[in-house]
Amino acid sequence: MIKVNVIGGVMTDAEKEAYIQRARTLYPEKRIDEMNITVVDDNYVDIEYHYDTTPFQRIRRITGYLVGTLDRFNDAKKAEVMDRVKHSVTVSDFEDVYMEA
Repeated sequence: MIKVNVIGGVMTDAEKEAYIQRARTLYPEKRIDEMNITVVDDNYVDIEYHYDTTPFQRIRRITGYLVGTLDRFNDAKKAEVMDRVKHSVTVSDFEDVYMEA
């Protein structure tokens, strides 16, 4: 269900539904969550679309595999993950390097 806000005028349910269908035709790949329709005059409106957020899954390289979660790892691979050493770099690890032209 798309929430439709009409600003600066009045609109019938049929008109709102027509704008919803237009949005679905123009942007079939996007999930529209809300629309603001501002009535400019009898012939024109401004439409602002608010899209639903698309969830994403973080992918990491762990022990040589690209994974999102560890739930499909066997016990040996889970143990390998637990034994990993995470390395960090601090500012003191860097030296000033000068290159002569």
